[in-house]
Amino acid sequence: MHLTLQQLKLFESVYRNRSYTRASEELYLTQPAVSIQVKRLEKQVGLPLFEVIGKKIFPTAAGDEVYAACVDILNRVSELKQSTEELQGEIKGPLKLSVVTTAKYFMPHLLGHFLQEYPDVEPRLRFTNRARVEERLLDNEEDFVVMGQLSSGKNLEGHPFLENILVVVAPPGHPMVGKKKVRLQDLVKERFIVREIGSGTRLVFDRLLEKSGLKIEPYMELGSSEAIKQGVMAGLGLAVLSLHSLHLERAAGKLAVLEVTGFPIKRRWYAVHLKGKRLSLVARTFLQFILENSHDVLDMRT
Repeated sequence: MHLTLQQLKLFESVYRNRSYTRASEELYLTQPAVSIQVKRLEKQVGLPLFEVIGKKIFPTAAGDEVYAACVDILNRVSELKQSTEELQGEIKGPLKLSVVTTAKYFMPHLLGHFLQEYPDVEPRLRFTNRARVEERLLDNEEDFVVMGQLSSGKNLEGHPFLENILVVVAPPGHPMVGKKKVRLQDLVKERFIVREIGSGTRLVFDRLLEKSGLKIEPYMELGSSEAIKQGVMAGLGLAVLSLHSLHLERAAGKLAVLEVTGFPIKRRWYAVHLKGKRLSLVARTFLQFILENSHDVLDMRT
């Protein structure tokens, strides 16, 4: 077989995404270009690799076999690239990260300072919710990920590097602003704006309520901290958010932090990778950077 690495990369993306369109977007190519290369790969193999049922594509048995070999080959090529770069001692090349949405308030600052020192690094930073971050982690699609808490019972290695403080926020004119030790029982009578299911912040808040035998019926469910902050400022309800996301609004007097029993909830941010994973020189260097410099960089920001 006269296979090319480009064909294998394209096939791997189509297989993983179950979509020619998403693969073309991921690899910055046109959909016809992806389709042509996959067809050429099928011709080399001598069997169809995908079948179309309705509007969906599914791998054939041959497709599953090619994918297993494809992953092995691409991983070996990646390891070879890492090894040669380490022999050269150069910190350059791709850095693949997925982080939970709330981390967007500090990760760009950390990455920006790192790139000032290592300008030849090529960052690929993806923001999404906790469930999707964990999925990409377990599929070994990233060098490492950043999330608010580790999942139990999974083969993961976590490195705590920054405190994550969760608080209850309200608009400045809310009756509970300035009150001492608001009880959870009173708090749950209020309207709440929450993140979608799969968010780490929502998971932590739900667990706190469950421990106290309490429950809320969300008034609104929104997909980002920014949307939730706007809802709270508009008087639509209260919310639980990370202090990292509130710097500008608190400084401008647009949001207030309530003093609630059980809060603040102090967690940690973790850099997480699969246990036993061999990190590239770039990934190891960035991991060491955030472990040693996160607090200093973020203090400079504020």
